[in-house]
Parts: sequence; structure tokens; C-alpha cells
Amino acid sequence: MTQSNHPVFRAFRHLVRGPRINQNWTELSPRSRDWEDLYRNRWQHDKEVRTTHGVNCTGSCSWKIHVKDGIIAYETQQTDYPSLGADSPEYEPRGCPRGASFSWYEYSPLRVKYPYVRGELLRLYRRGRAAGLDPVAAWEAIVSNPQAKRSYQAARGKGGLERAGWDEVTEMIAAASIHTIVTYGPDRVVGFSPIPAMSQVSYAAGTRFLSLLGGTILSFYDWYADLPPASPQIWGEQTDVPESADWYNATYFIIWGTNLPMTRTPDAHFMVEARYNGTKVVGVSPDYAEYIKFADLWLPAKAGTDAALALAMTHVILQEFYVDHPTPYFFEYSKQYTDLPFLVILKVREDGTYVADRFLHAADLANEQAAEQAHAEWKTVVVDKASKDLVTPNGSLGFRWDGSGRWNLRLETDLGGSVDPLLTLLGHESRRVLVSLPHFEQEGAQVLRREVPGLVLTGKDGQGLLVTTVLDLLLAQTGVARGLGGDYPLNYDDARPCTPAWQEGITGVKRQLVIQVAREFADNAARTRGK
Repeated sequence: MTQSNHPVFRAFRHLVRGPRINQNWTELSPRSRDWEDLYRNRWQHDKEVRTTHGVNCTGSCSWKIHVKDGIIAYETQQTDYPSLGADSPEYEPRGCPRGASFSWYEYSPLRVKYPYVRGELLRLYRRGRAAGLDPVAAWEAIVSNPQAKRSYQAARGKGGLERAGWDEVTEMIAAASIHTIVTYGPDRVVGFSPIPAMSQVSYAAGTRFLSLLGGTILSFYDWYADLPPASPQIWGEQTDVPESADWYNATYFIIWGTNLPMTRTPDAHFMVEARYNGTKVVGVSPDYAEYIKFADLWLPAKAGTDAALALAMTHVILQEFYVDHPTPYFFEYSKQYTDLPFLVILKVREDGTYVADRFLHAADLANEQAAEQAHAEWKTVVVDKASKDLVTPNGSLGFRWDGSGRWNLRLETDLGGSVDPLLTLLGHESRRVLVSLPHFEQEGAQVLRREVPGLVLTGKDGQGLLVTTVLDLLLAQTGVARGLGGDYPLNYDDARPCTPAWQEGITGVKRQLVIQVAREFADNAARTRGK
């Protein structure tokens, strides 16, 4: 070993002066730069692969995956998205920190790679198999024994998962399914596949299995119960109806139930950039979440109380834009795209009050032309404003299967004539009746009794049918009086359900803010036709 390579000399090499350049303003280090090879090797790769991340994220961002010796070295964003044009921000850059570090998840020692079973259940099953029982009998011995069943159910939520083999777990699942089918029927086998946005192959495989089995298929939202149900039930769409790039065209935002910078990271910039257009942003959140910093107004509703906030805003919008100042755009939209004009049967109770029953169908009517339509029991009914006739407009489920080819939302009758549905029966009613409406403000169900306008019809059996519209029921439920009797609030400051004053005591949000936001939101929608 030469003297210059001796460890002692190497340790003090940093004290040695290096050559100077730039008129002695810069000094080059004499130390070795071999350490930089470690850094260079970290970023070397053999090939690049295009992919996305199946982590229950609907962003579907496109990533370049850099692979070395068959192992993911790192990932970078793809930058070849098509342009949205000069009047919109671009999709790029598209990705998030979770995507940029996904390879860490891929190779994490904590990643679940094998099946795990509740230990108590696994031991019970193995005991039955060791006793010579076939798989179905072994499963039956567990679930038919109250003590055994209780023992593994009581262990849930306490850890104790044990690794098992694929063959054994598959056998248990098959045994449980067969036992359930034999004992209760195939429709008692209820299942859920990964969301299509995550993996269409996995979704199709599980869903097809359940379909062939005769089982019941849950949607993924049924599984973890975080879907606002109104959107898909009314419009047939899932949660976010518009493309996220269209957020840039919005003129009023209420961000509610989603933390855009966190959960929609690649899309959040469209909301942020929309503010350059003068778009107003309102945030609803119990805490100062990431998106609240973008908000012009913050409605800090207490956790778990925002349903009351929504009801109070609905109350204001219905009062001011449907009753006090009927808004043509809202009326046109409601008639064509919602169920608000459809008739609902009111059922009388022993105490003389009424409750909402079900939609009136063409099959319920004495009108032979309506009742004799194909699938009349699946065709809902409205009152035509001009003629006051009962008609079945296009679009209800019966038209999907009657062969008419008229499963659309054009306001036409089955004879091709136009329909202008009545949204409310007020002013056209046969009588007014008190309707009992469920209310869940406190523990246990309560009942509100509020009057609605009703129309008496003759049913196919000659008996009378009392009906009202969905809008009339909605107005009653949300406390918009219109001069009707019953337990209606007098004004916004009357703390009866569902007024701004009522919600203030529940959510902690000032009633003036609720009135302001509801009014601005609806006024903006009317002026911009839905922006």
C-alpha cells in the first residue's frame, strides 16, 4: 500500500487544497467522485413500459415505468396526452406523489401476497376436515353449531389472521358457497368484484361467476357505502358526472364530500385554474382540509351533520326558485330529466293520515288505452298541464322492453304528441290531505304531518286512487308551506325541519351563510344554465 492510499492519508485528504480556477474564485475538490456511480446506477434501466396504477384510483394517469433486470427502478409521468385546445388547461402534468412512489408499494415487505384467514375459523375448519368430513360437511359443522359460529365471529376485528394455502382457501370458499346455495338458495350468495376503473378483468371475472351462480351482485359502493345515491338513481350516472377537465368551465363550485387536492390530485388543477375565470368556490368541511384554502366561503359543518345542511339549502332553493319566483330553466330541467313530475299513490292509514306509497303506473288506471300498453306496470304517469290528461311519457323502464324503441327522455306520449307535465298539483287538486313524513333528527323515527295537494283518480278496479307528485312530497318534506296546513315552518328563522335556523343548531353553520350559498348557487345555475 502506497503512503497516499493509507487510510490515515485518505481520511485527511479533504484538507488538501485542489486546483483553483476562475481567478481563484473556484476550487476543484481533489477527492474521488467514484461515489457518483451509486447514484448513476440507481437511475439506470433496460427499458420503459407504459402503464397505470390499479390502486382504487379513477385518475388512470399514464406512467413511464423504468425497468432494470425485470425490477421497477422508478416511474415518471407520461407527457403525450392530447391537447384540450387553446381555451382550456392541459391534462399534463398528470400524476401524484402516490403514483411516483408506487414501486415502493409494489416491493414493500408489508404487501399482502398470500391468503389469510381468521385463525379461529381456520382451526375449526381444519378440525372438521381432519375428522374425515368432506368440505361442505366441515363448513356446515361450523355454521350450524351456535357455539362454534359465535367463537369465530367474536374474533373479528381483533387481528389473529393466519396465513393459509391457496388450495385450502379456495376449498373453504367453495364449501361455504355450496352450503349456502343448498340451504338458502343461490341468491343468498352475495359478492363484490373490484371496481371496473381498477381492473375490468377482475371485475368481469367475479361478476360473471356470481351471474352464472345465480348470486346477488353488489356494486362496489354497496360494499363500502360512500356513494351519494341521488345521482345514479336519478340520472344513471356514477358520482362525478362531468369530465374533470370540464370543471374549468364551472362558474360556481361547492366542494363537498371530496378533498380534491388529496383524492383527485391529477385533476385538482382544473378547479384551481377555474378561479382565474372568476369562479366562486365554497367548501364544506368540518376541518380545514386542503381544498378549503381555495375556497371563498367555508361552511364548517360539524362532522356527520352535513345532511341537515343539504336539507336547509334545498329548502331555500325550493322556496325561492320553485315557489316565490318560478325559474323556467329549473322547471324545464326538472320535467325532462328528473322524477319530480311523476305521480305517487297516497295510502290512507287508520288514523286518517296518509303516507306515500309507490309510483302510479299505467297498469293502475281505468283508462284502457294506458292499462293495455305493453309492460304498463313499469310505466310511470304524469298529468299533462294543458289537457289535464294522465299520460305516460317516454323514458320509464317499461319503454326499454316494450319494443317501441322510445326509451328516451323526449317529452312525448306513446302517440307521438308532446307532453308538458305538471310539477305540482297545487291549484289543480281534488283535495288536500295530511301526509305523515318520517324524520330522523333525534334517536328513533319521528313523524311530521304536513298537507299536500292530492288528485283523486279512478283505478282499474273502480276504486279511487289518491295521488300527488314527487315535487309536492319533496316540498312537504323540506318544509316549504305554500299556504298549506300542517307542521310547516313560518320562515327561515323558524327552527322546524328543514329551515336554515334548524340546521344551525345541528351543524353550527350560520343560517345567513346557508341562505347566501343556496341562493348564489341556484341563481348561478339559472343564469348560466347549469354551470
